[in-house]
Amino acid sequence: MKEDTKNTFLEKFIISVEKLGNKLPHPFWIFVFLCAIILTLSVILNLLGTSVTYISGKDIKEVTVGVVNLLSFDQMREFLANFTKIYIGFPPLGLVVVMMLGVSMIEQTGFISALMRKTILYAPNYIVTSTLIFVGINANLASDAGLLFVPTLGAAIYKALGRNPWIGIIAGYAAASGGISANLLISGLDVVLAGITESASVNIDTNIVISPIMNWYFLIAATILLTVVLTIVTEKFLVKIVGDNDTISSKDEVVNYTLSDNEKIGLKFSLIGLIAFIIILSILTLPSNSFFRNENGGFLPTSPILKSIMPIIFFLFLFVGVSFAFGAKVITNINDIPKMMQKQLVSVTGILTVMFPASMFIYFFSESNLAEIIAVNGASILEKMNLGGVPLIIMLVLLCGSLNLFMGSSSAKWLILAPIFIPMFSIAGFSPALTQVAYRIGDGATNIISPIASAVPLILGLLEQYKKDGYKGKIGVGTMIALELPFSIAILVSQIILLIIWYIFNIPLGPGA
Repeated sequence: MKEDTKNTFLEKFIISVEKLGNKLPHPFWIFVFLCAIILTLSVILNLLGTSVTYISGKDIKEVTVGVVNLLSFDQMREFLANFTKIYIGFPPLGLVVVMMLGVSMIEQTGFISALMRKTILYAPNYIVTSTLIFVGINANLASDAGLLFVPTLGAAIYKALGRNPWIGIIAGYAAASGGISANLLISGLDVVLAGITESASVNIDTNIVISPIMNWYFLIAATILLTVVLTIVTEKFLVKIVGDNDTISSKDEVVNYTLSDNEKIGLKFSLIGLIAFIIILSILTLPSNSFFRNENGGFLPTSPILKSIMPIIFFLFLFVGVSFAFGAKVITNINDIPKMMQKQLVSVTGILTVMFPASMFIYFFSESNLAEIIAVNGASILEKMNLGGVPLIIMLVLLCGSLNLFMGSSSAKWLILAPIFIPMFSIAGFSPALTQVAYRIGDGATNIISPIASAVPLILGLLEQYKKDGYKGKIGVGTMIALELPFSIAILVSQIILLIIWYIFNIPLGPGA
């Protein structure tokens, strides 16, 4: 990040956060130390008999959970027996590898560069940024695949435009991870959360229909709001902090970025590849009882197409990228394809290394039951404050945001919190839909600054991969948190204000809500 005497107070604060955070060891060792801490706490808290009791939103029954001693014979035997599976089965691992294989076909072939120069070469910076952020916010339709896809694509786009790829990485991650509380369409997360909310509302006397679309109106408004807010944060703040390698600064320089004849042919071929892909996907999706439909002939709450987002994206990149490469004569032999994939994978070896202890930490944290202990106790403290109205909404949002730093899964947290807060908020006159959307705001706002988020190794790997030549600073968790912090604050504040407006004017959160 740039540092000079002209930096504003906020910019100096962010630089200080980065310096402090980067005094931490390499992320590999951070996760190793965290594993040691969790193991130690599990023994001590187990001996103390630490436990919590709550009403399970899944089974509608009282559940008591105690801290598990991870160093007991049974637990350690189970851990060692599954040692390899824990790493290989770490969800982000496979997603990263497959994503990079797909990205190789659109980046190594030059497709991204050609497409960007063809479409938005002369467009103002904020148009490029707002487009990336809008796509990122709606990327939760693809679940974790979208989360990993957007910052990776953002880096490639900004690099192709001659701008600092870090802008695309940070802004893309902020939109995709922080924007889970916004969407134009209904995603799988809406379905899961609504199901938990419904199960937690069985004893509430209400005529409100609980469904996956009960937050839809708010999510649409939030999509527009966050696109504008995050674009402003990116162009007015982030660009000043990380600098911008904008090499397209004059008309003479722009000439150097015009498309060659081969690239123009390649883009035409890529369009043919895209059309072919859409036709194949339509045949597999649109007819009743087709390959990608569920047993009922639909797509929700779950279906093969929702479970196949990652391979669909991979084959989309493959069709488009290979078509461009043959048209532009970048590939003259089919053996060039695996070589490009291999070259792309070399750049992610650092990510794969960090994911090893990260997978172990996530396993230990989950098996110890510490996540449930933290979530239930935090919720209990807020409940005892006996607040009401807007203050209670704000406190719930802030609590969920704090818990998100320790417990990453949206559905897992809501499974614990919903049975506590749905009834409590109903007494204050709040609908289950309002309680759920307040939870989602807090959950999404701090995703991007959570050090235990599964995407952290990917983001750090991308920052390392796309750092400027001659960059002498240390790239660590502190770098990521410092750069994402302004986005986290912007997401939290803007959506709290939006929700307060929604609450005061009694605007429907969604159909029937």
